[in-house]
Amino acid sequence: MGDSKLRKTIRRYLVGAQARLPVVVAGTLIWLTASAARSDDSRPQQAASTGWKAGTAKALITPEKSVWLAGYGTKRPPDGKLHDLWMKALALEDRSGRRAVLVTSDFQGVPKGMSDPAFAQIREKYGLSREQVMITFSHNHCGPRLGDDLVDYYPVEAEQVALVAEYTEQMVTRLVAMVGEALSKLAPATLQIGEGRATFAVNRRNNREADVPSLIEKGTPLVGPVDHSVPVLTVTDAGGKVIVILFGYACHPTTLSFLTWCGDYPGFAQLEIEQNHPGALAMFVNTCGGDQNPLPRRSVELCQRYGHLLAVGVEEALKQPLKPVAAGLRTAFEYVDLPYLNVVTREELEAFTKDGNAIKARWATRLLKQLDAGEKFAPAYPYPVHAWRLGQELLMIGQGAETVVDYALRFKSEFGPGTWVLGYADDMISYIPSRRVWDEGGYEGGSNLYEYGRPALRWAGDVEDRIAASVHKLVKRVREP
Repeated sequence: MGDSKLRKTIRRYLVGAQARLPVVVAGTLIWLTASAARSDDSRPQQAASTGWKAGTAKALITPEKSVWLAGYGTKRPPDGKLHDLWMKALALEDRSGRRAVLVTSDFQGVPKGMSDPAFAQIREKYGLSREQVMITFSHNHCGPRLGDDLVDYYPVEAEQVALVAEYTEQMVTRLVAMVGEALSKLAPATLQIGEGRATFAVNRRNNREADVPSLIEKGTPLVGPVDHSVPVLTVTDAGGKVIVILFGYACHPTTLSFLTWCGDYPGFAQLEIEQNHPGALAMFVNTCGGDQNPLPRRSVELCQRYGHLLAVGVEEALKQPLKPVAAGLRTAFEYVDLPYLNVVTREELEAFTKDGNAIKARWATRLLKQLDAGEKFAPAYPYPVHAWRLGQELLMIGQGAETVVDYALRFKSEFGPGTWVLGYADDMISYIPSRRVWDEGGYEGGSNLYEYGRPALRWAGDVEDRIAASVHKLVKRVREP
């Protein structure tokens, strides 16, 4: 198939009859043709005595110095900026004074070494416990490195190590201040939920990337579990103005692999939504996209289109009648120990130091130094799990790291409509496989834990059972009167 014909086929598949092509000019997103416009009739009702209060804040996170871009396992110094990167916060309070803060961000991964100090400072400064705060990251691969996230992915250079440490410390300070600002701005608000749809996510385990364009051209259905839903939460102030549009999608933000700061498709989606709704803060959460990719990919044009398709999914949800969320907030949190199948031995590490895989060799060398210093490796990892209930209408489940789509499909089936299942929360631990994916093996099956610095090669086979037991316990707790 010729390049011209392929491009036309992909364009038709991606954007359909109502497409418009986004471009960036001098750092500004503009649109060349009209698209599905927001209906003025979709404006949420004014906040009366709903019992909710909400506050928002955002903080710029685009590095000022040459911190490397995160992901892909190579040295990636930045060469410019397509658009800025952000952290954003939504603070909520119900009529009983119970509070929670959701943080979203354009980071690739927030490690425990960054989130733990942030949680501790938030507790000290604002009195919010661990269960009341969730720190999420989009998993954007055009964002900056943080702390010891994927520490063995990158060549060790003293200057870069120092820059990353400095930047990470700044981000903790900035995140804590942003949460405080959002809390200080709490004011009467209305919450409503809806759901749209976007179909560009592809199960990457079941569809070979090189085959996807020809499969699309032939009209052959793509295979494998996906979650194409786009959950949407709007927050409206007392004057009837939309101040927050929170939305989610299950897909890796890996359309791009260049060296330019950019939020990938979630960044473009948020830009478009904020242009459609002046004064509103668009916030993105990656749901359970561990085994989902935006395919085809690797061009700015495709990245902009995927962002546009996601924004259209949000706008389509806003055109429909939204469901009001009654005031009432319950939050719960716990760590569940996820055991490793086998903790790596000294003998194995010594052999791995000679491995042709540079990441594995760096990992083995670092862990040997820990053993030489008298450290012992834990047999399990503390995995963060959240459950938040907003009214009776919205249940939000938060899970650490790269959860595969099976978790979203399972918990939405078990807990019913109004269930959001978020991955990429609090800690960038590794891929978190379901039992099905674990049995199948492969990259997302949890067999590459060394890439994430863990002292093992694979999780034990019961991680889904352990996580599900924790989720059910926490959901029961937040659903109690």
